[in-house]
Amino acid sequence: MQLIIYKLVYPILWFISRLPWRLFYIFSTGIFILVYHIIRYRRKTVTQNLTLVFPQKKQKEIYRIRKDFYKHMCDMFLEMIKSISISNEEMKQRFKVTNIEKLHELETKGENIIVFMAHYASYEWANVVDIQTNFQAVGVYKKIGNIHFDRLVKRIRARFGSRVVTTKEAMKVITEDQARDNLYMYGLVSDQSPKIHKATFWTDFMGIKVPAFLGAEVLSKRLGLNAYYLQVKKVKRGYYEAEIITLTEDPKNCQNYSITKKYLQLLEHQIYNKPEYYLWSHKRWKHHNAPIPKDATVD
Repeated sequence: MQLIIYKLVYPILWFISRLPWRLFYIFSTGIFILVYHIIRYRRKTVTQNLTLVFPQKKQKEIYRIRKDFYKHMCDMFLEMIKSISISNEEMKQRFKVTNIEKLHELETKGENIIVFMAHYASYEWANVVDIQTNFQAVGVYKKIGNIHFDRLVKRIRARFGSRVVTTKEAMKVITEDQARDNLYMYGLVSDQSPKIHKATFWTDFMGIKVPAFLGAEVLSKRLGLNAYYLQVKKVKRGYYEAEIITLTEDPKNCQNYSITKKYLQLLEHQIYNKPEYYLWSHKRWKHHNAPIPKDATVD
């Protein structure tokens, strides 16, 4: 059944990816109307998240941010589909790293690095960095249940030469990489909510006490990988700019949790400035009312 569904859906995805940009975004607007007004996909979750994080905002403003978020979300996920056929040159025009020289500087040092990412603006197009440096980009992702769509997502995310590994195999693969001569850049989206039994560190995020995902910091400190944040901004529809921001270039001597806290503070600033570009549909604050384990560290 999974294969049948895939074979039915893939030709549609391929056709969408080939649409001229003007028609592509008209189609995205149509999907927005379907998702927002008819299906009402996760509208309750989005509204709850926005109300929780912005208690001072009036309902009208909450609804405005919610609507703008859904427009952006539809664009972003369709842009992922566009990656099936978009050329390397056009991709570089639409997703620019404003300080790419920083990555070239890091290349000359010959050291592997870890890049913290977030569900903000376009995290799906960030793999274009791979064709602009000598780093082998390695993206960590959560496996999809349908094996055929999982392969498609891996193919799309590896479209520009990136390597993709699942969250379950990430620690083993990244550790093994350190014995190789290649130059690696590991990208981890690090603003997820960890499972409650793994919630060892709780801190404020957008003014709410929540458990923090520590996987990227653990890898950075354990393997001595200098850590950076890929701060992505949406310039206009279909165009993004990213900046590499240093979190630490001395991870083993950093205080525990300091790298994660700095990353979350940078992300918070972006969200407060342009909240509509954050992924409000995921349940980032689902544990905010949960009892904090006695052995957890609370900041």
